[in-house]
Amino acid sequence: MSKTSKSIDPVTLQVLANHAQAAAEAMAFTLFRTAHSTFVKETEDFTSGLTTPDGMTFASPRDLGATWFIGLDYGNAIRMIDNYKPGDVCITNDPYSGYVCTHSPDLHIWKPIFWGDEIVAFAVGHIHNTDVGGAVPASLSRQLTEVHQEGIRIPPSKIYEEGKLNKTLLDVMLTNVRMPEQNWGDFKAQLASVATGERKVHEMIRRFGVDTFRQGVKDLLDLGERRARALIKSIPDGDYPFADYLDEDGPGGVPVRIALNLQIRGDEAVLDFTGSDPQLHSSLNVPTGGAERHILLMVGYTYSMYSIDPSLPLNGGITRPARCVIPDGSVMNPKFPAAVGMRSLTCGRIQSVIIGAFQRALPDLMPAGPGSSAGIMNVKTIDSKTGRRIMASINPMTGGAGGSAFGDGADGSGANSSFLKNTPVEINEAEVPIRFRKYGLVADSAGAGKFRGGLATELEFQLFSPNSVVTARNRDRTRFATWGAVGGLPGANSSFWRNPESNHSQDLGNTDVVNLDPGDVIRIIAAGGAGWGVPYERDPALVLRDVRQGKVSAAAAARDYGVVIVDDRVDDAATTQARAALADAEARRPKAHFRYNAARYEFEKQWTDANYAALTELLATLPVHWRHFVKRRVFDRIDALPATERRGDGSDVRRVFAAAIAEFPELRAAGGKSAAE
Repeated sequence: MSKTSKSIDPVTLQVLANHAQAAAEAMAFTLFRTAHSTFVKETEDFTSGLTTPDGMTFASPRDLGATWFIGLDYGNAIRMIDNYKPGDVCITNDPYSGYVCTHSPDLHIWKPIFWGDEIVAFAVGHIHNTDVGGAVPASLSRQLTEVHQEGIRIPPSKIYEEGKLNKTLLDVMLTNVRMPEQNWGDFKAQLASVATGERKVHEMIRRFGVDTFRQGVKDLLDLGERRARALIKSIPDGDYPFADYLDEDGPGGVPVRIALNLQIRGDEAVLDFTGSDPQLHSSLNVPTGGAERHILLMVGYTYSMYSIDPSLPLNGGITRPARCVIPDGSVMNPKFPAAVGMRSLTCGRIQSVIIGAFQRALPDLMPAGPGSSAGIMNVKTIDSKTGRRIMASINPMTGGAGGSAFGDGADGSGANSSFLKNTPVEINEAEVPIRFRKYGLVADSAGAGKFRGGLATELEFQLFSPNSVVTARNRDRTRFATWGAVGGLPGANSSFWRNPESNHSQDLGNTDVVNLDPGDVIRIIAAGGAGWGVPYERDPALVLRDVRQGKVSAAAAARDYGVVIVDDRVDDAATTQARAALADAEARRPKAHFRYNAARYEFEKQWTDANYAALTELLATLPVHWRHFVKRRVFDRIDALPATERRGDGSDVRRVFAAAIAEFPELRAAGGKSAAE
């Protein structure tokens, strides 16, 4: 069979591209219509797509599933299987085997698509299983410290060989999970999805011919690369640094810093994460295997590129002009057996950090910070009427999106996690024995701005069985709020309460596993999106509209926007005076591109860039398994320094680091001595 290397014509390429995307959409529709778990069939935490024989994704759905897996490279996992034959189906959920799966609940699947005796593509996809066993219900918690605690792991394996099910492997999988019938039901939906992909590829080949199909796939990836390079070239050359934090590096811990220097040079981008925290003794690590274009690091880049140009082809080719620098043994490149189950929380922050760097480069095209990181709510309980055990995901809690020069941020849909759909209350109450007491938007949660951020969501529900457990994956933003841009204000913090407004209420903070008694009530409020542009420039009519709709209180309208509302009307004279006062206060503020909340400003008085640079340099001299431990010791000693001894120029860290490691002779023998000296 002849093979051409000549590019196909643009019209045929576009028609082929439409067919490929339609095939991926059909795969996604098949999966979501046949899935069993609420988290797949309602929330839509799944993917589907088509890859080259080498494993690079060239077709993904735009409207169904988790859109942030665009550009996922299955190559490493594909190469771990020998001798593919028609009818084979392969799986993995091991974060450390091939670095395709990124935490154990994500079951990835791939099926070779043959034309004659040649593999022309793979049909691929994943679902997030609500539970895969492990130490806690839903398998994920920050408190876990090694991957072995996060449920059963299956390295790349054939689950079907020439159409025959490997029942032994299936039995091992289902024996080790809490709701085997749910996992099996979702897996059958995955099988139907890749079968759909195979059928659609065969239809394309019959329509276009195998040579045109093969060359067209190559041309689609090349087109994505060309368009991405042209877009990057339109960004002014320069360095665009940005950093943000997770509230805690583990239960009751200290912040996690994610630092980025976005370097734009011509038609290429480098995302340098040097300065980010070391590998953690918690499950917030991000397993990348050091790959410079790993999907977990490229999501924010893909989102930013698509935000700048929504006509950009969504395939793996757009990642070729960019690469990441990720230090070995860091939170974004951990060593086995580091726990990685909560990588989704860290990934969300990585995404917003990348968005922040692009926002600095293109302030009129990129939004302010998204809320995100409130929690994906899971419930383990028993139906007292039937005795049935329940393990279900009931809702993703997402904050509002950031405002931008184009308008207000979306309410209750936090930009980089907006692909997660809410589950209707009626469906949840039909499937899970809980009662919903409140679900809606939260007034005054959005960051004020010329274009305000999106409002946060609030969820309150009650459980009735003993020994119930709620897990709230991705809890964060109770301390450090999302960031405003171009004068916009940060959004409101998130919160998490047990039995609120009672005489035994409990502030749960960032707790992600809660044991409950019958009658207990849970309330969770997401973070608000941040504002873009100075608030006193917002059209007073828009402020009045927000007040009338209950999104902004009259008090906040006067305080943040300088819009005085009396008897449901704007008081023009009072508003003019109030806005003049806000403008005067703004003129006296130090000029800054971003606006943070008070907690971040206070934290960075001590933890300056210089101190963090010194900490990064010194921790890198230590064995990986010592770094997080020593980091905690350094933080404790910095906190204990009298204010008169704090300089913030890096000398603080160097001084306390030497004292911290001097306590441990084993560490000095392993390399700490040279670091201290």
